[in-house]
Amino acid sequence: MTIAVETPAAPLGGAVIEVALNRLKASPKNARKVAHSTAVIEARAASIAAKGLLQPLVVEPESDEAGTETGFYLVTIGEGRRQALRLLAKRRTIKKTDPVRCIVDVVNDPQEISLDENISRNDMHPADQFEAFRDLNERRGWGAEEIAARFGVSPQTVRQRLRLGAIAPRLMALYREDALTLDQLMAFAVSEDHARQEQVLEQYGSDRPGYFIRRVMTEAKVVATDRRARFVGVEAYVEAGGTVLRDLFTEDGGGWFEDVGLLDRMVAEKLAAEAAAIGEAEGWKWVEASLDYPRSEGMARVYPRAVERTAEEVARTTALGEEYDALFAEWDAAEEFPPEFRARLDEIEAALAAFGDAYAYDPEEIARGGVYVLLGHDGVPRVERGLIRPEDIPAPDPVISADDEDGGAPEPPPEETVEDETAPLSDRLVLDLTAHRTMGLRAALGGEPTVALVAVTHALALAAFYPGARAGCLEIKPTSTYLRAHAPGIEDRAAAKTVDARHAAWAARLPKAAAEVWGVVNGLSAGDLLELLAHCASLSVNGLRVPFDRKPLVLDHADALAQAVSLDMTASWSATQDSYFGRVTKARIAEAVGEAVSAEAAERIGGLKKPDMAREAEAQVAGTGWLPSLLRTPVAAPAEVASEGVEAAQAA
Repeated sequence: MTIAVETPAAPLGGAVIEVALNRLKASPKNARKVAHSTAVIEARAASIAAKGLLQPLVVEPESDEAGTETGFYLVTIGEGRRQALRLLAKRRTIKKTDPVRCIVDVVNDPQEISLDENISRNDMHPADQFEAFRDLNERRGWGAEEIAARFGVSPQTVRQRLRLGAIAPRLMALYREDALTLDQLMAFAVSEDHARQEQVLEQYGSDRPGYFIRRVMTEAKVVATDRRARFVGVEAYVEAGGTVLRDLFTEDGGGWFEDVGLLDRMVAEKLAAEAAAIGEAEGWKWVEASLDYPRSEGMARVYPRAVERTAEEVARTTALGEEYDALFAEWDAAEEFPPEFRARLDEIEAALAAFGDAYAYDPEEIARGGVYVLLGHDGVPRVERGLIRPEDIPAPDPVISADDEDGGAPEPPPEETVEDETAPLSDRLVLDLTAHRTMGLRAALGGEPTVALVAVTHALALAAFYPGARAGCLEIKPTSTYLRAHAPGIEDRAAAKTVDARHAAWAARLPKAAAEVWGVVNGLSAGDLLELLAHCASLSVNGLRVPFDRKPLVLDHADALAQAVSLDMTASWSATQDSYFGRVTKARIAEAVGEAVSAEAAERIGGLKKPDMAREAEAQVAGTGWLPSLLRTPVAAPAEVASEGVEAAQAA
């Protein structure tokens, strides 16, 4: 039903009437052919629901082919508002028959006024919008959720506009003058500190890109993904009075911890508390907390060893373990465990726990040894036990070898006699006789590969597990290069953890005294002997490319070794912004993406700033298994492969 309202002529020369919503139609003469987006319709619907229809629709009566009015009206101006009203009716916020205020225009050409309405408008400057949102927040006390509901946008959008509306007045003025871009303004707005915003503007000017401004604005803060922040936790930090800076305009990974002094103090206190708890519970001579591993020269290391059990204890623990396994096998398929089953398991676990750990440190070693409580690069504390300071290392066994440390022959001692269990002999004669015996050992050992394998493994094991011990006659002295200095955080990588776990396992099997190692090594099975040899040999590998120490043959050998063990570095290393892309040139980044993905992908990111390019490269290369050339394992040449095939055929 159409109801005419007595009112003066509208500015367009038409009467103002009210038309039922369900009698309004879209006009085919509307100049706008691209439909309004869902977001725009949602926003207008929210505005109408909160404030009513602020602007009437402009319509013309619909006529049939005979020129007779049908009772419907075609919307010439305001199609977006009509769709928003229909959305409200669909949601039953209003009725389909509710009246809508309209202006009837039968004078102007419908398409012309539709076109005019769309091209003659001048949108509000974003700065005005930002400040208007801030005014609603401060003057009316509306929060982000309420403003969002009244304007049909997300609360996050409102928070962003409120943050931009609170920018330093000087920066807002520059933005109005187009002296700052919106991207730059958002970068400055990462912090609400006006003094800091103006300081960065003064220091670097207004022509720096957004990513650079954002980095400078947060350079004195700690990103939430930092190991210190992860260790302390955001809740504890905030509870202690710390503040977290959040970037409302980008993915910030949890923001930045602003009070670095507070964070560092909390890290130190928490690490110290963990160290104190370990010291009280375990009784070490010293326990120290440190952010990173202190490089202590001359420090030795001891490991826990298997606890000796009596025959009765071994029988008891074996029986309890077998019963535990039998119970689980019996009830493995059951959907619910009966109470008596759970109770018996608890009893068995308690009884086994009463026996203590299967491996333990010697009390004497605890009395002179210590512990470092460190913070891993994943934010998890790492406890390094069994460290012996140089002054606490027991005096080494008397020197057995007649040679000096550097392998050179000593000066012949004077003709003196030394007491021996069999007969008094001069030092010269002792040297003469033992020289002949040494040569005899060399001749004999060279013909006994199995014994030689044991002897070499024994020598390597002494060097790896008993620093300073003089219990072997083979002058094999491997060294282990300190890699942490060249790659911080390497100890937290999968490869390092594998080496550490293997080392600890062998340390637990070897005896406490270096003099007893030969008997243990000589008694190993062939498989165990080779495993120990492999581990000890692996500790001496050094494939570092040092700029001032060119050693092509050594590096060639490292390549050959990698090929022989089928080294696959993708298992312990991947290309990220931190590990690679952020540390090379843009050309290298493009080269990597081109190899890993495609030349087109590399070209697409070529125009980005380096930090953005590095982040995008990390995302694109992830999962492809791409490696820099220095980490790739060389492929055997065809001739080498053919030679290996011939040798295998001959062996068969």
